[in-house]
Amino acid sequence: MVKMAVITGFLGQTKDRFHHYNEPKTLEQKFALLSTIRGYDGVEIVYPYEASDAAATRALLNKYRLKVAAVNVNVKAEPEFLNGGLTSTKKAVRDKAVRFIRESKDFAAAIGADKVTCCPLGDGFEFAFQCDYRKMWGYLVDAFGECGAHRPEIPLFVEYKPSETRGKCFIDSAAKTLCLLHDIGLETMGVTLDFGHALYGGEQPAEAAALVASSPYRLYVHVNDNDGRWDWDYFCGTRHFLEYVEFLYWLKKIGYTDFLTSDTSPTRWDIRGTFEANSRITNRIWSLLDRIDDRAFSRLIAGGDYLKTWRFIEREILALR
Repeated sequence: MVKMAVITGFLGQTKDRFHHYNEPKTLEQKFALLSTIRGYDGVEIVYPYEASDAAATRALLNKYRLKVAAVNVNVKAEPEFLNGGLTSTKKAVRDKAVRFIRESKDFAAAIGADKVTCCPLGDGFEFAFQCDYRKMWGYLVDAFGECGAHRPEIPLFVEYKPSETRGKCFIDSAAKTLCLLHDIGLETMGVTLDFGHALYGGEQPAEAAALVASSPYRLYVHVNDNDGRWDWDYFCGTRHFLEYVEFLYWLKKIGYTDFLTSDTSPTRWDIRGTFEANSRITNRIWSLLDRIDDRAFSRLIAGGDYLKTWRFIEREILALR
Protein backbone atom coordinates (compact mmCIF):
# COMPACT_ATOMS: atom_id res chain seq x y z
CA MET A 1 0.00 0.00 0.00
CA VAL A 2 0.96 3.61 -0.59
CA LYS A 3 1.99 5.50 2.56
CA MET A 4 -0.75 8.05 3.22
CA ALA A 5 -1.21 10.86 5.73
CA VAL A 6 -3.69 13.65 6.53
CA ILE A 7 -3.06 17.25 7.55
CA THR A 8 -4.47 17.76 11.05
CA GLY A 9 -6.43 20.88 10.11
CA PHE A 10 -8.81 18.88 7.90
CA LEU A 11 -9.78 16.38 10.60
CA GLY A 12 -11.91 18.88 12.50
CA GLN A 13 -13.82 22.03 11.73
CA THR A 14 -12.97 24.00 8.61
CA LYS A 15 -14.52 27.20 7.30
CA ASP A 16 -14.72 29.50 4.31
CA ARG A 17 -16.17 33.01 3.95
CA PHE A 18 -19.73 31.75 4.37
CA HIS A 19 -19.88 28.50 6.33
CA HIS A 20 -18.33 26.36 9.02
CA TYR A 21 -18.03 22.64 8.23
CA ASN A 22 -17.90 19.75 10.71
CA GLU A 23 -17.41 20.02 14.46
CA PRO A 24 -14.32 21.36 16.27
CA LYS A 25 -12.00 18.69 17.66
CA THR A 26 -9.04 18.59 20.01
CA LEU A 27 -5.75 17.22 18.73
CA GLU A 28 -6.40 13.94 20.52
CA GLN A 29 -9.86 13.67 18.98
CA LYS A 30 -8.31 14.23 15.54
CA PHE A 31 -5.67 11.56 16.13
CA ALA A 32 -8.33 9.17 17.44
CA LEU A 33 -10.43 9.70 14.31
CA LEU A 34 -7.43 9.30 11.99
CA SER A 35 -6.51 6.02 13.64
CA THR A 36 -9.88 4.61 12.46
CA ILE A 37 -9.62 5.78 8.83
CA ARG A 38 -8.63 2.93 6.54
CA GLY A 39 -5.44 3.38 4.54
CA TYR A 40 -3.72 5.91 6.79
CA ASP A 41 -0.98 5.74 9.39
CA GLY A 42 0.56 9.19 8.96
CA VAL A 43 -0.24 12.73 10.01
CA GLU A 44 1.05 16.17 9.02
CA ILE A 45 0.88 18.34 12.13
CA VAL A 46 0.22 22.08 11.85
CA TYR A 47 2.57 24.03 14.14
CA PRO A 48 2.07 26.00 16.35
CA TYR A 49 -1.74 26.28 16.13
CA GLU A 50 -2.66 22.58 16.13
CA ALA A 51 0.22 21.41 18.33
CA SER A 52 3.15 22.99 20.15
CA ASP A 53 3.74 20.77 23.20
CA ALA A 54 6.23 18.20 21.95
CA ALA A 55 5.93 15.77 24.87
CA ALA A 56 2.14 15.72 24.75
CA THR A 57 2.13 15.35 20.96
CA ARG A 58 4.60 12.48 21.05
CA ALA A 59 2.51 10.71 23.67
CA LEU A 60 -0.58 11.01 21.45
CA LEU A 61 1.32 9.74 18.42
CA ASN A 62 2.38 6.69 20.38
CA LYS A 63 -1.10 6.17 21.83
CA TYR A 64 -2.74 6.11 18.39
CA ARG A 65 0.21 4.49 16.59
CA LEU A 66 0.62 7.31 14.09
CA LYS A 67 3.72 8.36 12.16
CA VAL A 68 4.62 11.97 11.38
CA ALA A 69 4.68 12.69 7.66
CA ALA A 70 5.80 16.28 8.31
CA VAL A 71 5.40 19.30 10.55
CA ASN A 72 3.59 22.08 8.68
CA VAL A 73 4.63 25.47 10.04
CA ASN A 74 2.10 28.27 9.67
CA VAL A 75 3.65 31.70 8.97
CA LYS A 76 0.52 33.56 7.89
CA ALA A 77 -1.96 33.67 10.79
CA GLU A 78 -0.25 36.10 13.14
CA PRO A 79 -1.55 39.71 12.85
CA GLU A 80 1.98 40.92 12.14
CA PHE A 81 2.13 38.64 9.08
CA LEU A 82 -0.84 40.33 7.38
CA ASN A 83 1.40 42.00 4.77
CA GLY A 84 3.94 39.20 4.70
CA GLY A 85 6.06 37.51 7.33
CA LEU A 86 9.25 36.42 5.61
CA THR A 87 9.14 39.42 3.26
CA SER A 88 7.85 42.08 5.63
CA THR A 89 9.50 45.46 5.27
CA LYS A 90 9.93 45.37 9.08
CA LYS A 91 12.91 43.36 10.23
CA ALA A 92 11.27 42.47 13.56
CA VAL A 93 8.40 40.81 11.70
CA ARG A 94 10.77 38.91 9.40
CA ASP A 95 12.70 37.77 12.45
CA LYS A 96 9.50 36.49 14.07
CA ALA A 97 8.59 34.49 10.96
CA VAL A 98 12.09 32.99 10.89
CA ARG A 99 11.77 32.15 14.59
CA PHE A 100 8.50 30.30 13.91
CA ILE A 101 10.19 28.10 11.31
CA ARG A 102 13.30 27.49 13.41
CA GLU A 103 11.14 26.55 16.40
CA SER A 104 9.05 24.24 14.20
CA LYS A 105 12.24 22.34 13.37
CA ASP A 106 13.01 22.04 17.07
CA PHE A 107 9.47 20.73 17.59
CA ALA A 108 9.87 18.30 14.68
CA ALA A 109 13.08 16.92 16.17
CA ALA A 110 11.40 16.48 19.56
CA ILE A 111 8.47 14.45 18.17
CA GLY A 112 10.56 12.37 15.77
CA ALA A 113 9.51 14.02 12.49
CA ASP A 114 11.89 13.89 9.55
CA LYS A 115 10.88 17.11 7.82
CA VAL A 116 9.21 20.54 8.11
CA THR A 117 7.16 22.04 5.30
CA CYS A 118 6.28 25.72 4.93
CA CYS A 119 3.96 27.43 2.45
CA PRO A 120 4.64 31.20 2.58
CA LEU A 121 1.09 32.20 1.65
CA GLY A 122 1.24 35.67 3.17
CA ASP A 123 4.28 36.64 1.12
CA GLY A 124 3.25 38.18 -2.18
CA PHE A 125 1.52 41.17 -3.73
CA GLU A 126 -1.62 42.33 -5.53
CA PHE A 127 -0.74 45.33 -7.70
CA ALA A 128 1.86 46.80 -10.03
CA PHE A 129 4.49 48.91 -8.25
CA GLN A 130 3.50 47.44 -4.89
CA CYS A 131 6.92 46.13 -3.90
CA ASP A 132 10.61 45.91 -4.76
CA TYR A 133 10.82 42.43 -6.29
CA ARG A 134 14.58 42.08 -5.93
CA LYS A 135 14.47 43.06 -2.28
CA MET A 136 11.59 40.64 -1.59
CA TRP A 137 13.50 37.82 -3.29
CA GLY A 138 16.53 38.61 -1.18
CA TYR A 139 14.42 38.46 1.99
CA LEU A 140 13.11 35.03 0.97
CA VAL A 141 16.58 33.70 0.20
CA ASP A 142 17.95 35.00 3.50
CA ALA A 143 15.01 33.81 5.62
CA PHE A 144 14.66 30.33 4.16
CA GLY A 145 18.43 30.01 4.06
CA GLU A 146 18.71 30.72 7.78
CA CYS A 147 15.88 28.30 8.54
CA GLY A 148 17.28 25.61 6.28
CA ALA A 149 20.67 25.82 7.98
CA HIS A 150 19.11 25.40 11.43
CA ARG A 151 18.99 21.71 12.35
CA PRO A 152 19.97 20.58 8.84
CA GLU A 153 19.15 16.98 9.80
CA ILE A 154 15.48 18.09 9.64
CA PRO A 155 15.07 19.16 5.98
CA LEU A 156 12.94 22.22 5.26
CA PHE A 157 10.54 21.87 2.33
CA VAL A 158 9.05 24.93 0.61
CA GLU A 159 5.49 24.55 -0.69
CA TYR A 160 4.45 26.77 -3.58
CA LYS A 161 1.01 28.14 -4.38
CA PRO A 162 -0.16 30.65 -7.01
CA SER A 163 -2.28 32.78 -4.65
CA GLU A 164 -4.06 33.01 -1.28
CA THR A 165 -3.78 34.76 1.05
CA ARG A 166 -2.10 37.16 -1.39
CA GLY A 167 -3.37 37.94 -4.87
CA LYS A 168 -0.09 36.53 -6.19
CA CYS A 169 2.34 34.60 -4.01
CA PHE A 170 6.05 35.14 -4.63
CA ILE A 171 6.69 31.39 -4.60
CA ASP A 172 4.05 30.27 -7.10
CA SER A 173 5.54 27.46 -9.21
CA ALA A 174 7.84 24.47 -9.08
CA ALA A 175 10.41 26.26 -11.23
CA LYS A 176 10.47 29.36 -9.03
CA THR A 177 10.76 27.21 -5.91
CA LEU A 178 13.77 25.46 -7.44
CA CYS A 179 15.27 28.86 -8.29
CA LEU A 180 14.85 29.86 -4.64
CA LEU A 181 16.53 26.68 -3.40
CA HIS A 182 19.33 27.14 -5.96
CA ASP A 183 20.01 30.66 -4.67
CA ILE A 184 20.00 29.38 -1.07
CA GLY A 185 22.38 26.57 -1.98
CA LEU A 186 21.44 24.02 0.70
CA GLU A 187 20.81 20.58 -0.75
CA THR A 188 19.18 19.50 2.52
CA MET A 189 16.07 21.47 1.48
CA GLY A 190 13.18 20.32 -0.69
CA VAL A 191 9.97 21.15 -2.54
CA THR A 192 6.43 20.35 -1.37
CA LEU A 193 4.35 19.77 -4.48
CA ASP A 194 0.61 20.10 -3.94
CA PHE A 195 -1.27 18.46 -6.83
CA GLY A 196 -4.03 21.08 -6.74
CA HIS A 197 -1.67 24.05 -6.48
CA ALA A 198 0.11 22.81 -9.60
CA LEU A 199 -3.20 22.44 -11.45
CA TYR A 200 -4.58 25.89 -10.84
CA GLY A 201 -1.14 27.39 -11.38
CA GLY A 202 -1.25 26.09 -14.95
CA GLU A 203 1.27 23.29 -14.42
CA GLN A 204 1.06 19.63 -15.39
CA PRO A 205 1.59 18.06 -11.94
CA ALA A 206 3.51 15.08 -13.35
CA GLU A 207 5.89 17.42 -15.18
CA ALA A 208 6.43 19.42 -11.98
CA ALA A 209 7.29 16.21 -10.10
CA ALA A 210 9.71 15.15 -12.83
CA LEU A 211 11.31 18.60 -12.76
CA VAL A 212 11.92 18.47 -9.00
CA ALA A 213 13.21 14.90 -9.28
CA SER A 214 15.76 16.10 -11.87
CA SER A 215 17.11 18.65 -9.37
CA PRO A 216 19.35 18.10 -6.32
CA TYR A 217 16.37 18.72 -4.03
CA ARG A 218 13.95 16.33 -2.35
CA LEU A 219 10.24 16.04 -3.09
CA TYR A 220 7.25 15.78 -0.75
CA VAL A 221 3.68 15.52 -2.03
CA HIS A 222 0.19 16.73 -1.10
CA VAL A 223 -2.77 15.17 -2.96
CA ASN A 224 -6.23 16.56 -3.75
CA ASP A 225 -8.07 17.91 -6.82
CA ASN A 226 -9.81 21.06 -8.04
CA ASP A 227 -11.37 22.61 -11.13
CA GLY A 228 -8.13 24.19 -12.35
CA ARG A 229 -9.32 27.66 -11.38
CA TRP A 230 -9.20 27.61 -7.57
CA ASP A 231 -7.75 25.57 -4.72
CA TRP A 232 -10.93 23.72 -3.76
CA ASP A 233 -9.11 20.75 -2.19
CA TYR A 234 -11.54 18.19 -3.60
CA PHE A 235 -10.83 14.52 -3.09
CA CYS A 236 -8.48 12.82 -5.52
CA GLY A 237 -9.40 11.98 -9.10
CA THR A 238 -12.78 13.70 -9.10
CA ARG A 239 -11.93 16.45 -11.62
CA HIS A 240 -8.54 15.49 -13.10
CA PHE A 241 -8.53 11.70 -13.09
CA LEU A 242 -6.10 11.09 -15.95
CA GLU A 243 -3.74 13.80 -14.71
CA TYR A 244 -3.77 12.08 -11.32
CA VAL A 245 -2.94 8.74 -12.96
CA GLU A 246 -0.06 10.38 -14.81
CA PHE A 247 1.11 12.03 -11.59
CA LEU A 248 1.23 8.70 -9.76
CA TYR A 249 2.88 7.10 -12.78
CA TRP A 250 5.71 9.61 -12.60
CA LEU A 251 6.02 9.30 -8.83
CA LYS A 252 6.62 5.59 -9.41
CA LYS A 253 9.08 6.40 -12.22
CA ILE A 254 11.19 8.66 -10.00
CA GLY A 255 11.11 6.20 -7.10
CA TYR A 256 9.03 8.30 -4.71
CA THR A 257 8.52 6.44 -1.42
CA ASP A 258 7.50 9.19 1.01
CA PHE A 259 3.97 9.89 2.22
CA LEU A 260 1.20 11.08 -0.06
CA THR A 261 -0.48 13.52 2.28
CA SER A 262 -4.16 14.36 1.82
CA ASP A 263 -4.48 18.15 1.68
CA THR A 264 -8.19 17.65 1.10
CA SER A 265 -11.07 19.55 2.67
CA PRO A 266 -14.13 17.41 3.50
CA THR A 267 -16.45 20.47 3.79
CA ARG A 268 -19.91 19.03 2.97
CA TRP A 269 -18.80 15.40 2.99
CA ASP A 270 -18.09 12.92 5.73
CA ILE A 271 -14.50 13.26 6.99
CA ARG A 272 -13.79 9.54 7.17
CA GLY A 273 -15.45 8.89 3.81
CA THR A 274 -13.50 11.67 2.10
CA PHE A 275 -10.10 10.44 3.19
CA GLU A 276 -10.93 6.80 2.57
CA ALA A 277 -11.92 7.80 -0.98
CA ASN A 278 -8.46 9.35 -1.42
CA SER A 279 -6.74 6.22 -0.15
CA ARG A 280 -8.95 3.88 -2.16
CA ILE A 281 -8.49 5.57 -5.55
CA THR A 282 -4.78 6.21 -4.97
CA ASN A 283 -4.01 2.62 -4.04
CA ARG A 284 -6.10 1.20 -6.87
CA ILE A 285 -4.32 3.38 -9.42
CA TRP A 286 -0.95 2.50 -7.88
CA SER A 287 -1.77 -1.21 -8.16
CA LEU A 288 -3.00 -0.76 -11.73
CA LEU A 289 0.28 0.92 -12.68
CA ASP A 290 2.13 -2.07 -11.21
CA ARG A 291 0.24 -4.37 -13.59
CA ILE A 292 0.58 -2.54 -16.90
CA ASP A 293 3.41 -3.28 -19.33
CA ASP A 294 5.56 -0.27 -18.50
CA ARG A 295 8.19 -1.06 -21.14
CA ALA A 296 5.55 -0.98 -23.84
CA PHE A 297 3.94 2.14 -22.36
CA SER A 298 7.30 3.95 -22.10
CA ARG A 299 8.09 3.09 -25.74
CA LEU A 300 4.75 4.52 -26.82
CA ILE A 301 5.30 7.74 -24.84
CA ALA A 302 8.82 8.10 -26.27
CA GLY A 303 7.57 7.36 -29.79
CA GLY A 304 5.56 10.55 -29.98
CA ASP A 305 2.46 9.09 -31.66
CA TYR A 306 -0.22 10.01 -29.13
CA LEU A 307 -2.96 8.13 -30.96
CA LYS A 308 -1.10 4.89 -30.22
CA THR A 309 -0.49 6.01 -26.64
CA TRP A 310 -4.17 6.85 -26.26
CA ARG A 311 -5.20 3.40 -27.47
CA PHE A 312 -3.00 1.91 -24.73
CA ILE A 313 -4.60 4.24 -22.16
CA GLU A 314 -8.10 3.26 -23.34
CA ARG A 315 -7.33 -0.44 -23.08
CA GLU A 316 -4.99 -0.73 -20.07
CA ILE A 317 -5.93 2.23 -17.82
CA LEU A 318 -9.54 3.08 -18.62
CA ALA A 319 -10.39 -0.60 -19.36
CA LEU A 320 -12.42 0.42 -22.43
CA ARG A 321 -12.24 -2.85 -24.33
